Amino acid sequence: MTSQPTSFQRDFLEFAIASGVLTFGSFKTKAGRQSPYFFNAGLFYRGGLLGRLADFYAQALLAAQAKGQLQADLLFGPAYKGITLASATAVAMAARGHDIDFAYNRKEAKDHGEGGLLVGAPMKGRVVIVDDVISAGTSVRESVEIIRANGATPVGVLIALDRMEKGGTADHPTQNSATQEVQARYGMPVVSIANLADLLSLLEQTSDQSLTTYRQAVADYRARWGVI
Repeated sequence: MTSQPTSFQRDFLEFAIASGVLTFGSFKTKAGRQSPYFFNAGLFYRGGLLGRLADFYAQALLAAQAKGQLQADLLFGPAYKGITLASATAVAMAARGHDIDFAYNRKEAKDHGEGGLLVGAPMKGRVVIVDDVISAGTSVRESVEIIRANGATPVGVLIALDRMEKGGTADHPTQNSATQEVQARYGMPVVSIANLADLLSLLEQTSDQSLTTYRQAVADYRARWGVI
């Protein structure tokens, strides 16, 4: 048995399932693996859904701060998905009594008006990168470079779901997950709202027959591709 997820982690997974963002079946991942579940954060496209999602991000960040995992002065949203996520999370943080700055980047530098690649608060202090997931780690690398180039310090990454599986491809897997590789490369934590262990725990404990059907498939997938 896996450990029981915290209340907000379980609530987030149930919310994602109810919203159709987290679905079960047979899906081919970018790595060429057949996964029994699929998480598509792009489906959080309604105001109410985005608001709830942002509050889960805020809860995860506040929990990490309470544990001393990281402290943030600014949230950074890498273009494009991270822009909405960082700004919405800043709103959710303020609603919880923790007003915080946020900024994001453009893909191309603006040559008029204020110009430059960055929009939002001045880049300074301890910066947390906010994104949906980590796959190859490209977005994190680019974000770290931008943050450091502007005199600030990247201190962590905040994502929605950590799949906790080996990197690489189905034919050539790595020993570590993309999350572990980011943590090792940049020496900073990756905090997720929930992860694969939380999902498996939910499937083990639920009485919902529509979910228990996929329990073994998810467990088998984790046994084959998962990392500790």
